[in-house]
Amino acid sequence: MKYLSLFSGIGGFELGIHDAFPEAECVGYSEIDKHAIKVYQSHFQEHKNYGDIKDVNINSLPDFDMLVGGFPCQDLSIAKANRKGLDGDRSGLFWNMLEVLRTKKPRYFCFENVASMARKDRDIITNSLGVEPVMINAALVSAQSRKRLFWCNWEVKQPEDKCLIVSDILEENPSVAPLSEKHVMWLKSPSGKKRIDMGMLKINPEKAITLTARGYLSWGGNYVMYPVRLGNINNSESQGNRIYSVLAKAVTLSANGGGLGAKTGIYLVYNGEYWILRMLSPIECERLQCFPDDWTQLCKNTQRYKQLGNAVNVEVATHIMNELRRNNESRNIICD
Repeated sequence: MKYLSLFSGIGGFELGIHDAFPEAECVGYSEIDKHAIKVYQSHFQEHKNYGDIKDVNINSLPDFDMLVGGFPCQDLSIAKANRKGLDGDRSGLFWNMLEVLRTKKPRYFCFENVASMARKDRDIITNSLGVEPVMINAALVSAQSRKRLFWCNWEVKQPEDKCLIVSDILEENPSVAPLSEKHVMWLKSPSGKKRIDMGMLKINPEKAITLTARGYLSWGGNYVMYPVRLGNINNSESQGNRIYSVLAKAVTLSANGGGLGAKTGIYLVYNGEYWILRMLSPIECERLQCFPDDWTQLCKNTQRYKQLGNAVNVEVATHIMNELRRNNESRNIICD
């Protein structure tokens, strides 16, 4: 299985491909972010970077069996106001990826992007590729709620639910500090008590917090498929100031989030003695995205969070590639 990887980031698709096809060969990749390249090259030293996709001479590319890539979502995501969709400078790079597909005509392809895009853009992509997307929420295979669309020209079924929650991926000694005492004091104030039930700071850590059913899907009483918001800080409704339970799913990691919770959200965490409020650590974010611990350790934390927020979930990529392998085995197809 020879493949070309576009918008490769830190190599999430690569890990999935090589898990399903151990002898797979990367004929090249395309990435321009210097920090992502630093991480990628530390793990895939033999892979050739063709650089900016806009400058690639497509006809000079070697032949390959499969094209994969998650093209930029910045102009498609609901998180961006006044989004320009496929007319934007970033997400418009879809057309460059499509040109590679139409020129090289590989046997297989897999395009990935956010599920929150406008129906108009989704239809344009679908009509251009000639296949309907499958929406997979990484919550099925990880502790993070992360809905993404995958346009693949092979059948992809939903993965089995591993029933993971945030508490399953927490470090014993994380590298991040709790929020400052002033934020804890604010939460204990009359104003703060209106936002979060501070009685939760005294609960038994060995027992699950009682969760309300409204807006959530649950199995067995305590397992929740989506994030559970407990409150927010400073009366702010912004994503970065929202507090979440570790006994449910994590919010979607963001590459460009701000506020106290920055790119991970704020979580109510038991530290062995009492409950604290803190962000998730880079290693915990790697676990949410199903990368090995310290996969991004060559970068500073700010970049680690950004790169992980941009990445494709490894377990989702692995599932999709295993679906291709199973499809090929059932039809007795061998790529060479």
